[in-house]
Amino acid sequence: MTRATLPGSQFPNGNLWKILPLAMLLCATFVLPALAQEKEKLWRTLSVSGHGMETTPATLAQVSLGVEIQGKTAQEVQQEAARRSSAVVAFLKSQNVEKLQTTGISLNPVYSYTNNVQRITGYAANNTVSFRIPTEKAGTLLDDAVKAGATQINGISFVANDQAIAAAQKQALKEATQDAQQQADAVFSALGLKSKEIVSIQVNNASPPRPPMFLRAEAAKLADTSTPVVAGEQQIEASVTLQISY
Repeated sequence: MTRATLPGSQFPNGNLWKILPLAMLLCATFVLPALAQEKEKLWRTLSVSGHGMETTPATLAQVSLGVEIQGKTAQEVQQEAARRSSAVVAFLKSQNVEKLQTTGISLNPVYSYTNNVQRITGYAANNTVSFRIPTEKAGTLLDDAVKAGATQINGISFVANDQAIAAAQKQALKEATQDAQQQADAVFSALGLKSKEIVSIQVNNASPPRPPMFLRAEAAKLADTSTPVVAGEQQIEASVTLQISY
């Protein structure tokens, strides 16, 4: 039987089928060693995780405060809560606070129980806002916010500004990378091995932990006193994992 020659082929009839196995063999000769080298690189690796931590001054106070009103009817309560909340927001805007936003609005019935019978005796409305202010101004501002109509101080935490956090994150990552490299060098030295190259790098989250919230009180209890506010430092942590071949 005569095999057909492929159109445009430079090979005579039948020779193509003799050349193909040779080409496949040559391909395998180059590819298989390369795959073996890649597998060996993955098999002979050391994984180390480094840790870095930076502290930066907490120069901002993150404040949450609100207005809570109780009354007989839902309409009456909601209107009064809206009026007081508007006054508080207007005051905060006049103080040029940062990241001012509404964080909650609620209107709920108030129940009483008599002889195991539940009935509605009124309504409670609650509007809350959050904002940031330089720490040194927080105490005076809280006192003035109470005078403007706030009835609750839900919490205050202390954070660094965005630029300081970004700089601390970079430094924490640098420290984590150096820590991982130093650990790897120590292991290789102890075992008499020589590192070749870094085959993978994993950067874990370098975010600051969520700052704790402090100070929850009814504003009425703070009205006659000056509110002291003292900030500290914020910690930013990072970790880096290196996989190094040897």
